[in-house]
Amino acid sequence: MNARFLIDECLSVALVAAAKARGFDADHVTYIGKAGWQDWNLARFAVAHNYVIVTNNRRDFLKQYAKLEIHDGLVVLIPLTKRDEQIRLFAKVLEVFVARNADLVNMLIEVAPDGSVHLRNWTAEDHDIGHIAKPIWP
Repeated sequence: MNARFLIDECLSVALVAAAKARGFDADHVTYIGKAGWQDWNLARFAVAHNYVIVTNNRRDFLKQYAKLEIHDGLVVLIPLTKRDEQIRLFAKVLEVFVARNADLVNMLIEVAPDGSVHLRNWTAEDHDIGHIAKPIWP
């Protein structure tokens, strides 16, 4: 699998190890010298380097990705939780990724507090602006 995950600084560095243990490439924002970057810069960097961003900074990244024509995917872990819970929720994302045969192009994957995983298209052309303020999943 050629997935490259970029873990945002708001999440545990342990997610890098969790991804690598499953055979995925992953970096943490702080490990690659991007700590403190504005979200719009990080989104641009991710697109330019074929990363799927993993964050729980939902609002800002949904707005940034709603401006993009194409991207490798965006993952949002909605609950702000501790390290072990983040790992458990991220594992659900990795399962979805494997099931989709590594195809997250233009996809938003959100993991809700109950652990349910929700997918939808998310691009400049295909997004629901109301979903940013009030998540509604099919």
